[in-house]
Amino acid sequence: MRKMNKKGFTLVEIMIVVAIIGLLAAIAIPNFVRARTTAQTNSCIANLKQIDGAKQIWAIDTGGTETSNPAMTALVPTYIKRTPLCPGSGTYTVGTVGTIPTCTVAAHTL
Repeated sequence: MRKMNKKGFTLVEIMIVVAIIGLLAAIAIPNFVRARTTAQTNSCIANLKQIDGAKQIWAIDTGGTETSNPAMTALVPTYIKRTPLCPGSGTYTVGTVGTIPTCTVAAHTL
């Protein structure tokens, strides 16, 4: 009787490994997407808080009132190092000193 030297993997073994990898990917990918969205939202909120703080300091320094409307160029680079960029590809509206800044991405608010 001849001995067969069995090398390699069977089709069933490869299919089981592929199925396990697919199952892990199906669990992990939605969690990564959710984590990325949460990180973008938190970053945008931090930028909005930074803009709001810069507006308040600008108003104190310049004697601005609640209805004063500073432009972003009035805040950068004196009160903010550089113009913040929304990670969700939105844009920021500075608004008046008495209002909170907003972002065009609906989920990003203070």
